Amino acid sequence: MAIIRQSLIYDGPGGPFEGVIAFEDEVRTLRPGVLVVPNVLGQKEADIRKAEDLAALGYVALACDVYGQGKRTTRESPDPAVYMNALRADRALLRERLAASLAALAGFDRVDPARLAAIGFCFGGGCVLDIARAGLGVRGVVSFHGVYDRPDYANVTPITAKLLICHGWDDPLGPPEAVTGLAQELTEGQADWQLLAFGGTGHAFTDRDAPERPGFGYRALADQRSWRAMRDFLAELFL
Repeated sequence: MAIIRQSLIYDGPGGPFEGVIAFEDEVRTLRPGVLVVPNVLGQKEADIRKAEDLAALGYVALACDVYGQGKRTTRESPDPAVYMNALRADRALLRERLAASLAALAGFDRVDPARLAAIGFCFGGGCVLDIARAGLGVRGVVSFHGVYDRPDYANVTPITAKLLICHGWDDPLGPPEAVTGLAQELTEGQADWQLLAFGGTGHAFTDRDAPERPGFGYRALADQRSWRAMRDFLAELFL
């Protein structure tokens, strides 16, 4: 068995978009599909590796693109957040681009379109919450060190996607009041949600390349524990 990665170009508002999809080469039956939503920098090698890790677990995973083909930044870019900030200012457009990414995953010939999930990191961790809020047809989402503010459109009620939120308690982008606000929002939305919080851990705890500074940085134990929790969560989703 080998893991295949291939480019997947798809349409959507402001597109085209280019993601990378990963799957086992010996797949003969339709598998659950998992969308991987990147952080502020957009789709990159680290996200493709996450997709490959998911493929090794038996899923078909798409490291998606919500910025547009060729639109990427690096930590050294003059404004690494330029594309993210544009979408954060237009959450409805972000929602439609996430829907287009899910449609591309669902339409892939090795994916069971009735069994979809999404995971996301940092900005992507906020995106997957929006996927659940908007009722975009996934069974569940996993947010890793995401951002928790609500979009400017109404949530579906009830929120039918199950949610796992993996959070660094010292994350300055997700202070306690933001976390409890999210918990209240999801409870009011009748969602099945769970929160896994790590002490002594800040933002970007899964990102091996994140610069170390107060409230930010990679934490190996939190990375390992949150990935293990995600594995259990996805296995339960697709029983």
